[in-house]
Amino acid sequence: MESILLELKRYLGELYIPKIQIIDVIEILILAVLLYYFIVWIKSTRAYTLLKGLLVIALFVILAALLQMSTILWLLKNFATVAMTAIVIIFQPELRKALEQLGQKNMFASIIPFDSSREDGERFSDKTINEIVRAVFDMSEVKTGALIVIELNILLTEYVNTGILLDSIITSQLLLNIFEHNTPLHDGAVIIRGDRVVAATCYLPLSDSTVVSKRLGTRHRAALGISEVSDSFTIVVSEETGRVSYAFGGKLITALSPSELREQLHKIQKDRMEEKKTVKFRIWKGRDKNEKSVDE
Repeated sequence: MESILLELKRYLGELYIPKIQIIDVIEILILAVLLYYFIVWIKSTRAYTLLKGLLVIALFVILAALLQMSTILWLLKNFATVAMTAIVIIFQPELRKALEQLGQKNMFASIIPFDSSREDGERFSDKTINEIVRAVFDMSEVKTGALIVIELNILLTEYVNTGILLDSIITSQLLLNIFEHNTPLHDGAVIIRGDRVVAATCYLPLSDSTVVSKRLGTRHRAALGISEVSDSFTIVVSEETGRVSYAFGGKLITALSPSELREQLHKIQKDRMEEKKTVKFRIWKGRDKNEKSVDE
């Protein structure tokens, strides 16, 4: 036992422990805050999916290094410069958006998830659900084509900017007027954020999926396309058949009834409210612990 203690003391004595100053602590805190904000920001963009793919590649590289796979390591070393350039190109839209927000001095307001005012604005109510369902099936009866995108966690600002800004409270009459034939706003998609129509005539990316039936038109491909690059919930009314469909998570579900659509909207609403409560609980739990430690 004494020999073990002596060996441990000798080992600890050889360790180099740098002198930590106040400026070092401040620097660590700044880096930690910046890293946290970066993770929160990237989680609300399409880059989050790409980042997960890069993490898988990074784990593969670590595995190759541990197992001394010389050929793979040589290839990675020679393609490192090309890979860095490719990463910049892939993340170019997100990096440009971040720099624009930083220049407008509203970056922190848009990425802090527990901001109470933003939290209340993003949650859609039962009244909004009823207005959407009523408008959708009123349009379905007269075969008026419609494309309604409900924004969830991933912000759709780049698609909002392609349309005409409205920022109006959602009503069935407003949606009916927007998609009425021969009106200036009927072409394109409506994007909803919380209880408000943010913009109309927005352009969405079309899906390249070969699984989609050839009988489905551009609206359905656009709905599927936006669901593939974001977590949005998109409702489609067919102009030819009047059928109501929705796209979510890269899947297209057709021929919905009013009760089925209402059920899906309530499910999304419930899931989002539970996420908000979980985040809020964690934040207040941390505050409560801090307050108790101060009192003690």
